[in-house]
Amino acid sequence: MLNQIKSMIKSEKRILTEKADLVSYAYDGSFGSYLPDLVLQPLSTEEVSGIVKTANRWKVPIYPRGRGTSLSGGPLPVYGGIVLDFSLWNQKLTIDRDDTVAIVSPGVITAEIDRAAREFGLMYPPDPSSAHVSTIGGNLAENAGGPRGLKYGVTKDYVLGLEIVTPQGDIIRTGGRTIKNVTGYDLTKLIVGSEGTLGIITEAILQLIPRPQATQTMMVIFDDIVDAGRAISSVLTSGILPSKMEIMDQFSIEAVEDYEPIGLPTDVDAIILIELDGHPLAIQDECHQVEKVCLDVGAREVKIATDSESAAKLWKARKLVSPAIVRKKPTKISEDATIPRSKIPEMFKRLKEIKTKYDIDLVVFGHAGDGNLHPNIIADKRDKAEMKRVEQAVTEIFSTAIELGGTLSGEHGIGTMKTPFMEMELGGAGLEMMKRMKTAWDPLNIMNPGKIFPDSKDQRLVLVDD
Repeated sequence: MLNQIKSMIKSEKRILTEKADLVSYAYDGSFGSYLPDLVLQPLSTEEVSGIVKTANRWKVPIYPRGRGTSLSGGPLPVYGGIVLDFSLWNQKLTIDRDDTVAIVSPGVITAEIDRAAREFGLMYPPDPSSAHVSTIGGNLAENAGGPRGLKYGVTKDYVLGLEIVTPQGDIIRTGGRTIKNVTGYDLTKLIVGSEGTLGIITEAILQLIPRPQATQTMMVIFDDIVDAGRAISSVLTSGILPSKMEIMDQFSIEAVEDYEPIGLPTDVDAIILIELDGHPLAIQDECHQVEKVCLDVGAREVKIATDSESAAKLWKARKLVSPAIVRKKPTKISEDATIPRSKIPEMFKRLKEIKTKYDIDLVVFGHAGDGNLHPNIIADKRDKAEMKRVEQAVTEIFSTAIELGGTLSGEHGIGTMKTPFMEMELGGAGLEMMKRMKTAWDPLNIMNPGKIFPDSKDQRLVLVDD
C-alpha cells in the first residue's frame, strides 16, 4: 500500500513514517493518545482522492486533521491507519468582492479569511477562540462557533458550497456561489459538522458580509452570577441584539488577573462583556438601553470602554481565560453544553450546585448570549479520586443541559469525548437513524471511525480506569 501512496504524493517529505513524527499526530486538545500508522500531507484534491481509493482497497481507516486544536478528540486516530494532515494546504484564499465570497483551501487559518476580507470592507463572521491557529477545514468539520455566533450565527451559516472527496474517493461539489440554492438535498449542510465521518473537505466557498461601521464594548459587573443570567435574557428580549455577550465567573476573573493583570474587578461573582456593532449613532442609543436593562436586574455597575484600546483589553481578558486557569492544576476538561437562553439563570444555579456536590474546581465562562456556556473543570489527572468525581460531575452537567432542553455540544463537536452520551440526547431511534446515514455514505467505515457513535472502544470522558 505504501508504494502505491508514494506514487500519488509528489514529495516524500510529505509522507511521515518515523515514530517521532507519528507520536506528534497521536493527540489533540482533548484526552487520549492513539498512534497512527502513517501520516500524509496532501496538497491537492487529486492526491486526497487517490489516497482514499487506496485506503478503500485495503480497508484502512483515514483521519482528516487540521492543526489538532480539537477539544473533543475529532482527529484522533482511534484505530490507527492514516492521518491526513491538511495544515500545509493553505495556498488558496481568494476574495471575490462582487459575489462577496471567499474560496479557500482546507488548511487556511480561519482568522486569515476575515483579515483578507477586511481589505474589501467585508467580514467572515465565525470567530472561534482558536481562529488564529485553527484551520478552516477543521472549523467546517466541527461547525465551529465563537463569540459572534450570538448575532451572526456559526460556520454552517456561511458555507455556500464545498468540494469533497467521498469515502469511495470520488470528487463531488455541493452547493455553489449563489446565496439561494434549493436543488435537491442540502449536502453542504450535511457535511459541515459531520466531523470528517462522511467525507473530506478539499475546498470551500464561504459567504462574506459587509463589515459593521463601528463597535462599542461594555463590561457589566454582578455580585451574583444568577443575576447575570437574568440580565442576558433581559437584554435579548429588549429589542437589542449584541454581536457578543461573553460571561466570566469569579474564578476565571481571578485566574486572568493572576496570569496577566488587566484591571478586572475581582470582588465580584461574574462579569458580562458585551459588544454592540452597527451605525455609530444607533450603537450610542443601544448602549444606554443595555446599561439601564442590566442595572434594573441587579447589576452592580456598567463600565463602557472609552476607546478601542480599552475595548481590546477587555476582549483580551476573555481570551486569556483558558491559558490562565490551567496554572492552578494541569488538567482542563473544557465542555460546551448549550441550553436555551431562557434557561441560563437555572443552568448557572445548577452549575453552582454541581461544583459543591462533587468538590471540584469548576470555572464558568463562554458565549452566554446564545446559551453556549463553557463549564471548565480544572483537575489533576494523576489524582484518580478527583478524576472520578470529575467524571460524575461532567455526566451531571450533560444530563442537566439536556433536561433543560439543551444539547451536549454547541461548537466543540462530539468526537470521542461525548460518544457515551449521544443516546442520552438523541434516543435510540435518533442515534440509529444517524448510523444509517453513516453506513450509506461510508459502508466500509473507513472515514474517521470511532467518532460520534458509541462503539466497542467505549470511550470515556476523562479516561479514568476503574
